[in-house]
Amino acid sequence: MTIEWAYATPVAKPWGKVDLRPWSELGGSGEAIGEIRFERMGRDVARPALLLKLLFTAEALSIQVHPDDARASAMGLPNGKSEAWYVLDARPGAEVGLGLLRTLNNQALRAAVEDGGMVGLVNWVGVRPGDFLSVPAGTIHALGGGIVVAEVQQNSDATFRLFDYGRPRPLHLDEAIAASHAGPRPPQAAPRQLGAHRTLLGDLPCFVVEALDLAPGADWRLHARQETWLLIIGGGAYCAGREARCGEALLVEAATVNILAGPGGLRALVAYPGPLQDLLLEAGAADLSPQACGADAAGLAA
Repeated sequence: MTIEWAYATPVAKPWGKVDLRPWSELGGSGEAIGEIRFERMGRDVARPALLLKLLFTAEALSIQVHPDDARASAMGLPNGKSEAWYVLDARPGAEVGLGLLRTLNNQALRAAVEDGGMVGLVNWVGVRPGDFLSVPAGTIHALGGGIVVAEVQQNSDATFRLFDYGRPRPLHLDEAIAASHAGPRPPQAAPRQLGAHRTLLGDLPCFVVEALDLAPGADWRLHARQETWLLIIGGGAYCAGREARCGEALLVEAATVNILAGPGGLRALVAYPGPLQDLLLEAGAADLSPQACGADAAGLAA
C-alpha cells in the first residue's frame, strides 16, 4: 500500500526556462530549467512503471526518437519509451513535431540528417493549451519553443537525437535510425467523457491518461488498485494529509486516498499503466476493497 508525494527534481537544459511559474516554484536560480521529474525517494523503493514530468521550452528541443519495448530489450534496457503530452501553455504559433510527412527508408532518413533536410521532413503541428498528443515509441518527434507540457512516459531515459540545431551535444544517428518508424505518426483516438468529472485523454498500449476536474469543495476518493499518479495542473486540494498545489504529484498504489478540492476547484492528470479502471468514488460511497481499509487522507506512505 502506497500513498506518497513525489519528489520534484529540476533538470537544467539548454532549451529550458528560468521562470517556471505558475506551474512550479522551483525556478528562480537563474539557470534554465527544461524539465521537472517526479520521482520516488529512497534507495529501496520499487521502480515505477511510469515517469511524469513537466517540460518548459524556451527554444526547440532536438528532433529525436525513443525505442519500443522490443528494440530496448535487444539493447539490454528494461523497457522502451512511449510518451504522451498534455499542453499546459503555448505561445501563439507554437508547434510540435509528430512523425514525418512521408515514409522514408533508412538510407533516405540518414541522407536527410546528413544534408540538413531533417526539419523540413517533420510533420509540424500547431498546439494550444488543453491539447493531448500521444507519441508512440519509434515516432520521430520534437517539442518546439514556447510550450509547457505535462509528460507521461514509460520509465526510461532512452533518447536518440537525430538533429539538435547545432547545439554541442552528441547525435545518435545509428541508434535513432534503428529505433525509428520513419513515417507519419499513427492516428490517435479523440478524448471522451467517462463521467461528470473524468475525461479519458488516451487509452494507450503502455498506459492510460485521464483528466480529472472537481468543483470547489468537491469531496471524492481516488481508489487505486495499481500504480496511479495524480499530477495537479490547476487549483488545489487537501489530500494525503496536507494541502496540495499546482505542480505537485502523488503516487497511490493498492490504496484509497481522500481528495477534497480547494476553493478554486481541482484539475489534475491521472496516469496508470492500464487497463482503464474505475477510479473515483464519492466520499460517502461504500468501498469494500481490503486495500482501502485504514487508507485515508491521514496516511502519507506505507
